[in-house]
Amino acid sequence: MPNDELIAALRDADAVRFGEFELSHGGTSDYYVDKYLFETDPRCLRLIASAFADRVGDETLAGVALGAVPLVAVTSTETDAPYVVVRKQAKECGNGNRIEGRLSASDRVVVLEDIATTGRSALDAVAALREAGATVDRVLVVVDRGEGARELLADADVELEALVTAAELLDDEE
Repeated sequence: MPNDELIAALRDADAVRFGEFELSHGGTSDYYVDKYLFETDPRCLRLIASAFADRVGDETLAGVALGAVPLVAVTSTETDAPYVVVRKQAKECGNGNRIEGRLSASDRVVVLEDIATTGRSALDAVAALREAGATVDRVLVVVDRGEGARELLADADVELEALVTAAELLDDEE
C-alpha cells in the first residue's frame, strides 16, 4: 500500500515536474522528480526519516553523496544509528576517503538513496562498502522510477525497497 501522506507531501513540495528532461544516466523522461525540492522541505524530510526508520534495524546507515546526505542525516537522528557517506569517487585532498565517517569491516549497512532509476549509483556505493568489508544487502530509496534499478541490484544480491514508486507518485497527476 502506498504511503499516501508521503506522496501528498512530495506533490505539495512540487517535486514532480512534467515536460522533457534529461536524466543523469543520459536517458530522457517526460517527468522529473526533483530530489532537491523534497530534500529541502521539512515535512518531506520528517516523513522520509520516519518511514526509513521503520525499515532499518540495527544496521549502520550509508548515504550516497550528495543527494542522500540529508536523508541519511535525518534518519540517523530518528534512529540513533550511526551513518557514513559514500562519495562517487575518492576525495583528491585531505584524507582521500571514498567513505566518510566511521565504518568497521564487520558492520551491516543499509544504503539510503533518493531516487532509483538504473540503480548504478546505489550499486557503486554497495560495491565501495563491500570492498571496505561491510555487509550490504539492502538499499532503501524514496522513489523507485521502475527503470531497472531493482533488477540491477538483485543481480548483486541486494534488495531494493522503495517508499513509493513512480507509478504511485504519478497516479492521477498527469
